[in-house]
Amino acid sequence: MTAPTTPPTTRTARGRRRAPSRMERAAGRAAALQRPRVLLALLLLLALTCVMLLDGYLRAEVGGDERVRTGASSSDVPDDVLDGGPILTFPGGRATTVSVPDKTIVLTFDDGPDPTWTPQVLEILDEYDVPGTFFLVGSMVSRHPDIVRKMVEQGDEVGVHTFTHVDLSYQSRARVTREIEQTQLALAGAAGITTTLFRAPYSSETDAIDNYSWPVYESLGADGYTSVFIDTDSDDWKRPGVSKIVEWATPEDGEGASVLFHDAGGERSQTIEALPKYIEKMKAKGYTFTTVSGAMAEQQSQQPQEAQQSEQSQQSQQPGGGLQAAHHKATGATLYEGKALIAAVAVAEWTVPALSAGLVVVGVAVMGRFAMMLVLARRHHRQRNRRRFGWGPPVTGPVSVIVPAYNEKECIEATLRSLARSTHPVEIVVVDDGSTDGTAEIAESLGLPGVRVVRQANAGKPAALNNGVRHARYDIVVMMDGDTVFEPDTVRHLVQPFADPSVGAVAGNAKVGNRRTLVGAWQHIEYVMGFNLDRRMYDLLRCMPTIPGAIGAFRREAVLQAGGMSDDTLAEDTDITIALHRAGWRVVYEEHARAWTEAPASLGQLWSQRHRWSYGTMQALWKHRRSLTDKGPSGRFGRVGMPLVVLFQVVTPVFAPLIDVFTVYSMLFVDFRAALLAWLAVLGVQLVCAAYAFRLDREKYRYLLMMPLQQMAYRQMMYLVLIHSCVTALTGGRLRWQKLKRTGEVGTPAGSG
Repeated sequence: MTAPTTPPTTRTARGRRRAPSRMERAAGRAAALQRPRVLLALLLLLALTCVMLLDGYLRAEVGGDERVRTGASSSDVPDDVLDGGPILTFPGGRATTVSVPDKTIVLTFDDGPDPTWTPQVLEILDEYDVPGTFFLVGSMVSRHPDIVRKMVEQGDEVGVHTFTHVDLSYQSRARVTREIEQTQLALAGAAGITTTLFRAPYSSETDAIDNYSWPVYESLGADGYTSVFIDTDSDDWKRPGVSKIVEWATPEDGEGASVLFHDAGGERSQTIEALPKYIEKMKAKGYTFTTVSGAMAEQQSQQPQEAQQSEQSQQSQQPGGGLQAAHHKATGATLYEGKALIAAVAVAEWTVPALSAGLVVVGVAVMGRFAMMLVLARRHHRQRNRRRFGWGPPVTGPVSVIVPAYNEKECIEATLRSLARSTHPVEIVVVDDGSTDGTAEIAESLGLPGVRVVRQANAGKPAALNNGVRHARYDIVVMMDGDTVFEPDTVRHLVQPFADPSVGAVAGNAKVGNRRTLVGAWQHIEYVMGFNLDRRMYDLLRCMPTIPGAIGAFRREAVLQAGGMSDDTLAEDTDITIALHRAGWRVVYEEHARAWTEAPASLGQLWSQRHRWSYGTMQALWKHRRSLTDKGPSGRFGRVGMPLVVLFQVVTPVFAPLIDVFTVYSMLFVDFRAALLAWLAVLGVQLVCAAYAFRLDREKYRYLLMMPLQQMAYRQMMYLVLIHSCVTALTGGRLRWQKLKRTGEVGTPAGSG
């Protein structure tokens, strides 16, 4: 059993044990709470995979085998079987055939049930008071149980026609057993019965039995099955015309016959039209109609009296007896497993089409987003880089830079030294949020001009930022992370939009500094294409949803008006940005204000960070849901920004990986080439968008070589993270600000390479 997660006990410089801090205790509790939700997210993904595989199996896309054997030798088949009647049994282990009595028709129907044609066949049989024997495909039974239930209640007989309609002569013994047992379970779940009748797919008369299929019949006979063949084939599947179907189904010279029709497997309108004419014709000739069991009972009635009594005793134990003597009442595990199968298939029948429809919607949304990003990003770039473009008079006054820090000893020196090189006058307020690694001491020991260190008890990032705002001396405050490095001109570029009095906040251009690893390179692609390209689009639409925590600037007045940085959500940056929109402030993006941040270096840290981001975004959207019905600036964001954010940052990312799931499914079970081409086409569109984003940010294209692998691995991880976040939201989970392990790798701006 796994031990409960507890925060590690640390030691002070003197070797004394120190109790875990509030942040460490919260992190320990959060980790313990999240494990079940991660497991639930994985179980949801597993359930989706199982549903798709079940649906594919039902449609013969998974495990399908279309091989049909012809021309094989029948040297091992007894002659009396090859020349015998259409009903094959194995009493006492000896092969015996039974013929249909003269002037008797056994109407048999293969490949059903079909929701279009089978009910029409049943209606005709009921109208003419004629019984039929239906050999049912298990996958169709599980998909249309109501039809089978009506069939049995109406007095018709049913038999097994395998679960997926495969030629059993090609299959292993295990596959044969599975095909039969699964069909029996489907019958049990649909109508509460099992059956002893069997007809092999692609079979015809007994003289077509060959050396490969004969062992199958012997094996099933040993298990108590009666195999049923035909005397007369209507060949209705060829659709030769109504008159031909009637003619070909008519036996010669008053002989009895097992006659084959089809109630599924294709367009059966000619069968529906021919069946009443055939029944009327045969009745006019003096024929009677019965089931397979009825024909066997009639033949056995000619046996000695003791045999008749034995057979009647056996039939009396069957539900319905007589014409349905092959039916047995399903009980115990068989009945409940059958009902579970029917329920699972019902879920798959609803889920997969719904997912397919959702996939179309997501595909359109994804392509629409790409188109919007390309068009609006190009317009944004051309607008902001015109020679005559300006926000107003240059902003030259000093600004306050707030650096919230919790255990940032690896990074804080590089962060502060980069700010000290700023070409714009700044004061630097370091808010130490109860660090235990000497972060505050390091900041003070540097002796950099304009740096103030404010200490507080560990309370989280929002509280640290609010404390910094209270200590700020200037009207414009820049907020950044303690692991981020600014270029000398970053602050100067970042504050210029404040020349426009309507601007309340500015989002900068966050860059991944530790991009040399695979995980870092994947995040670099995401930052350039997903985040910064998005921000250009949102800027023009005036509905920027998030100012990145790594680099953002605010009017102090606007922050205070919005109530400061709230700890109501995990995404305090999204929360404050939406609040500023609702208060009527404009939020813009400044592409030339670059900041180099240290992205998570491991998949575990990446998971934690993105879980917090995605869950926090959902919290912020829910918190500001009233903007959907507000008037004025708040209503404008609610009716423009909120739907776009929900669609592009929640719904689309959650369902976009379905494209990959369905692609893999199609590659494995449907059409590999077509699926591969479709996936490559989508990847091509993404590469075009990414290449354009890299061009706008003047990044080197070599990182795009990793994009195919990113799509196959990284995006699936983000998919699981979003499911995890949705599960956390639905189960009412709570998270706290989580500290990522820092390496200090981003020491100075690395350049765009």
